[in-house]
Amino acid sequence: MTRKEFLGISAASLAGATQGGKRRVALAGTGSRGSSAWGRELLREHGERVEMVALYDINPKRLEAARRIMGTSAPVYTDLAHMIREAKPELVIVATKDSTHHEVIIRALELGCDVLTEKPMTIDAEKCQAVLDAEKRTGRKITVAFNYRYSPTAQKLKELLLGGAVGEVVSLDFHWYLDTSHGADYFRRWHAKRENSNTLFVHKATHHFDLVNWYLDAEPVEVHAYGTLRHYGRNGAFRGPNCRACDHKAKCSFFMDMTKRKEFMELYANAESVDGYLRDACVFRQDIDIFDTMTAEVRYTSGALMSYSLNACMPVEGYHLAFNGKLARLELRQYERQPWEVPAVDEIRLTKNFGGTEVIRVEHGKGGHFGGDPALRRMLFVPGHPDPLRQRAGSRAGAMSLLTGAAAVRSVDSGRPVRIADLVRF
Repeated sequence: MTRKEFLGISAASLAGATQGGKRRVALAGTGSRGSSAWGRELLREHGERVEMVALYDINPKRLEAARRIMGTSAPVYTDLAHMIREAKPELVIVATKDSTHHEVIIRALELGCDVLTEKPMTIDAEKCQAVLDAEKRTGRKITVAFNYRYSPTAQKLKELLLGGAVGEVVSLDFHWYLDTSHGADYFRRWHAKRENSNTLFVHKATHHFDLVNWYLDAEPVEVHAYGTLRHYGRNGAFRGPNCRACDHKAKCSFFMDMTKRKEFMELYANAESVDGYLRDACVFRQDIDIFDTMTAEVRYTSGALMSYSLNACMPVEGYHLAFNGKLARLELRQYERQPWEVPAVDEIRLTKNFGGTEVIRVEHGKGGHFGGDPALRRMLFVPGHPDPLRQRAGSRAGAMSLLTGAAAVRSVDSGRPVRIADLVRF
């Protein structure tokens, strides 16, 4: 099997099974992402093709809340193996905490299921190796849900690059901005501990690293990174256990009132008595050990170099991406949230090295992630859906994106560049 064949998977491994009836699907992990994107929305859009046969979570109260939110009568389980043996799903969708992805993926593969996993596929090199080995050993297939590949703007960029708009890409500038709402939210949740997420270099940036791998049709070779915690955690002047119980809520700019969000209360607050998980934990907890300010330099098999940054406490949300080629520069500044109005249109500027410039306008799609979520579900669950841009992602694509982040974390800790080839064997 060639590298290109391994980077994607065929439509038959997911959608093809629906030719003879509904695809038997089980959902593992019933938090907000699982119960919405892979529960309610999946059933609303593809209920004629998908049968939700079971739900799994370690928290029985969250399971019941998710079942109500999804509008399904599927049985619920707190034992994964029992669920698979009894409900007999063909496909297990993994939306659990990142650090448990490998456990669910491997168990599902071993029990005869294919797997569709949320990104990142897992969080570090050791767990990645275990997942890759399990896929080879069992002969089952893993798909990684890289929804960012499916937005209209991402597709247009890929088309332009494939069409030779900039010629050979020499370097990239890629800078992602998380605002004081979305960025801070990662520091309220389980993501704020390395043991759960291996930092935002893995949990969040795996999206971005995958986009670059896909845009370039290349893989990372070496990563050199820096990371620090400058805004959250121990940097706070005061702190409390969580927002609802905090004595400082009147003066805290990061106070979040989750009582105003019905689904948060159902999925999390009403389930706290089981596992103690606080969805509105204090962003200034002193045990937070991930970075909020990160930079990385990445070298690719194509010879391209990338300068990357991620900042999680910004007044704006969105990103800046530019491809510097031998013929031209292709540049995008996407706005997602900011204190001024912008139209629901992205402007991609193409400027020739020796010539003029043009602006290509792309309207945002409808649905989550600028239309990326529904487009991803269509690709994966509509039989025979074409894939001319090779958007479907398999385990190798999942590995290459997460390993870029894992290498970045190792580089921060060691102060040295890290080679991807030293992390896993394929």
